[in-house]
Amino acid sequence: MLTNIHPYLTGDLLRYLDAMGHGDTVVLADAHFPAARTATRLLDFPGLTTPGLLGAVRTVVPLDDAPALELMTCPDGRRPVQEELTAAAGVRPEDVRELARGDFYTAAAAAFLVVRTGESRPYGNAILRKGVVTQTGGH
Repeated sequence: MLTNIHPYLTGDLLRYLDAMGHGDTVVLADAHFPAARTATRLLDFPGLTTPGLLGAVRTVVPLDDAPALELMTCPDGRRPVQEELTAAAGVRPEDVRELARGDFYTAAAAAFLVVRTGESRPYGNAILRKGVVTQTGGH
């Protein structure tokens, strides 16, 4: 058992997040996403929502700024789940890149990791780009 680690972050997820380099991406996918077909590396978290898991991931992963967060464009405008994803990522709405469905799937196929959640709301998918990890502890 570890201290100061969010309880949603399993050993496998932490291992993959640690292995990611600057600029690598991780897809946090809803339950509808074709994750098994898309992913080179796939983890399943069926009991979690995508915003909940994104908040946990943000406790250990800094985001890049070009762009930090990508969402799938919804024809009706942003859905509440997408607003929750933006808030959980800690980014401003104007700093989120929206991608058409086909473009989102293409970007997802290039991701280092896909994490499928139990999120049942449509458009509950996000792509995060890892930023530079800096030492703040002075080692």
